Amino acid sequence: MKFLLPFVLLVIVNFISNAQTAPTSFAYVLQADSLAKSKAAAVAKLAACGRDWIVLDASYSTDEPWTAANLAAIRAGKVGRKVIAYLSIGEAEDYRAYWQSSWKTSPPAFLLGENPEWKGNFRVKYWQADWQKIILADVDKIMAAGFDGVYLDIVDGFEPFEQDGKNYVDNRINPETKQSYRRDMVGWVKTVAARARKTNSAALIIPQNGTQLFAHTDFLGAVDAVGIEDLFTNGDKLQKAADTKFRLETLAPMLAAHKPVLDIEYAKRKERQDHARGSAAQNGLILLVTDRQLKTLGESGAK
Repeated sequence: MKFLLPFVLLVIVNFISNAQTAPTSFAYVLQADSLAKSKAAAVAKLAACGRDWIVLDASYSTDEPWTAANLAAIRAGKVGRKVIAYLSIGEAEDYRAYWQSSWKTSPPAFLLGENPEWKGNFRVKYWQADWQKIILADVDKIMAAGFDGVYLDIVDGFEPFEQDGKNYVDNRINPETKQSYRRDMVGWVKTVAARARKTNSAALIIPQNGTQLFAHTDFLGAVDAVGIEDLFTNGDKLQKAADTKFRLETLAPMLAAHKPVLDIEYAKRKERQDHARGSAAQNGLILLVTDRQLKTLGESGAK
């Protein structure tokens, strides 16, 4: 028994530590230059916002990065706060520093067509080494700047490759890699995670959407939380019940592992916001109600 006691105490300490660091609120602001009239004012507003986790674009504006001092000031606003950098790993964005003007007339092998729903965003063959080299260089910059981790967008970038006319083929095989497009994305996220944790072993890895990937146990093990958009509402409409049910089912492994699920809803009408709040609470999710342009703090937790 005397040998077992230290182990039990360690488990209890770790459980308490994890409970203390789990967020109860978060912010998701990708246009921080719209949050306040100056960068200094934006830093002050973020520091005072009361949120546990804050997801920011890696730069304050197109030509002005966040400094380590900025991040430290934001982080200092609340004990245990984490500041996490947004990074799209499944699409190329023509407003990023890596973008080359020649790509529109002479695209690299990894670059595909423009996303019709988001001007300036282009699908990519995310499994190709040349694309991964670009993104991993950004991961290095993000971690060197002092962020606490990365928030990975377009993790559901495998879905267009599974489309076959009006239907989708689950786990469709990629002829270039001889494994499924989903496995390619799992591997890609794990590569990003390993790169971030090379600088900071405690770096948070948070994918957005693509929750079908939680069927892969190594994906579940590689990430610390997940963000999911439009789970209960679709703007000011209710989300289709079948879609909500399916995505909650795919989130089950995360919830069973007691890892945070960050629910981002964009409803403007109070009754839809209230529906999202009740549904998120019922399912043990951490809710943020915000604007789709991600220019504001929105509402999360107590405020």
